[in-house]
Amino acid sequence: MRSEGGVWAALVVFAGVVVTPSLFGASPAPVTPAKMPRVGTIDERFQSFNIEMVEVTGGRFWAPYKKSANAAVEPSAAKLSVPAGMDPSLYRYRSPIDLTNPRLRKLAAALGPAYVRVSGTWANSTYFQDSDEAAPAAPPTGFGSVLTRKEWKGVVDFAHAVDAKIVTSFAVSGGVRNADGVWTPDEAAKFLAYSKNIGGDVAAAEFFNEPTFATIGGAPKGYDGTAYGRDYKVFHTFAKANAPGMVILGPGSVGENGLATGFALVKTEDMLSQPGSEVDAFSYHFYGGVSKRCYRPGMGSQVTAEAALSEDWLARTNKDEAFYAALRDKYEAGRPMWLTETGETACGGDPWASSFIDSFRYLNQLGTLAKRGVQVVIHNTLAASDYGLIDESTLEPRPNYWAALLWRNLMGTTVLDAGPSPAPNVFLYAHCLRGRQGGVALLAINADRSASHEFAVPVKSERFTLTAKDLLDNRVSLNGRELMLGADDALPQMKGELTKAGNVSLAPVSITFLAIQDAGNSVCR
Repeated sequence: MRSEGGVWAALVVFAGVVVTPSLFGASPAPVTPAKMPRVGTIDERFQSFNIEMVEVTGGRFWAPYKKSANAAVEPSAAKLSVPAGMDPSLYRYRSPIDLTNPRLRKLAAALGPAYVRVSGTWANSTYFQDSDEAAPAAPPTGFGSVLTRKEWKGVVDFAHAVDAKIVTSFAVSGGVRNADGVWTPDEAAKFLAYSKNIGGDVAAAEFFNEPTFATIGGAPKGYDGTAYGRDYKVFHTFAKANAPGMVILGPGSVGENGLATGFALVKTEDMLSQPGSEVDAFSYHFYGGVSKRCYRPGMGSQVTAEAALSEDWLARTNKDEAFYAALRDKYEAGRPMWLTETGETACGGDPWASSFIDSFRYLNQLGTLAKRGVQVVIHNTLAASDYGLIDESTLEPRPNYWAALLWRNLMGTTVLDAGPSPAPNVFLYAHCLRGRQGGVALLAINADRSASHEFAVPVKSERFTLTAKDLLDNRVSLNGRELMLGADDALPQMKGELTKAGNVSLAPVSITFLAIQDAGNSVCR
């Protein structure tokens, strides 16, 4: 923040650390981290991930920018459905994901505990084949795809193996509606019953995916807030009776704060103002822009790699959270907020979403939303398309995966006040250190392309700094050593660099975690 007259304050205190702007030649002056105040807490599964329903069933998802040598052969037209009104050339067929893959399970488990959300636009029109017979050659009338028992059991087994709880949504297409066009719970009932029978626990669910884009998502043409309110009452009554332990999330809106400018939307306010629209937790989705894959005039904004470190880009997540928090406060005051789908950009991400430059957005989003009280952030996706944490073809971790792993290892559930930023494009966040009483974890993101910034820590710490030789590279180094899987897919030891009390310098375009084990913060005991 700037002082009056546009001059940076001479002394800034954050997270028990004093920062001084080296730009003005001032020396950093330390204070004790023991005095950092508590802001709030987050869910222990705060950092989570999506596996799209279309990945589970097989079908057409966002086509990669680079063609894969092992691209699946497209089957009959029965598997080629795409969201209503979208260009089929934007998609490529994918065979069902192998959730038994040892590497995938090992990488996912390292991020646990987490939520795994199996949903997405395709889930809105997915038929559940509640028998052990082979799936029909084509989905029943009113549906766009088929989920088999075997495929869903694979999800349940995967969740158990990686310490994840399942989040999902339900079909709302023509196949689940009665003669009057009203939603019926028949499909949802057999789906939940089968999940329970095989030991699956659906921890939370949205009624359906992104009702703001209802018609694109498979709902009847002309669907509006009144229709949503009518259907939601049926869903809510059904869910409370048949899955009393399931957290009802909603509405799961997206795009109202600029992403879908010029497009007809079902407004969240029109949905929540309907009688009986109560939720257990308020959910929304966020994308700061639309990827080049499907951008067209009027469809929000397109962001280039050159702007990926700008304050405007990195702050967009706050603007969207503020927009939906205001609606939550008006209609569902006191309910926790969940961000149940987010990624670099809508439509599968830009080519640079898989590179180190996106880790600045990813970690800044986690840090700022935790501070703002959002309880869960579910990244899209674990291992599909250009914004996946893991490369879908090689199952090699991408830079965002390594960033996620450091967050998981260091940032606890108690959020602390890290104070104001010392300079433009430097972002500071603090939590109690995971697994260490009295300890503090500090995340310092220097998104400045040219300048280093400095602060002082009066006690020793362990330093974990992520850098890359090229911001658009998909390789990243920890304290100067490239991170990669070892023999038998062993994860590397994420060792910190012992750092004495004193000045800490943040190199341009670097991300640093500090683990201060002996911070002495009573809040963290």
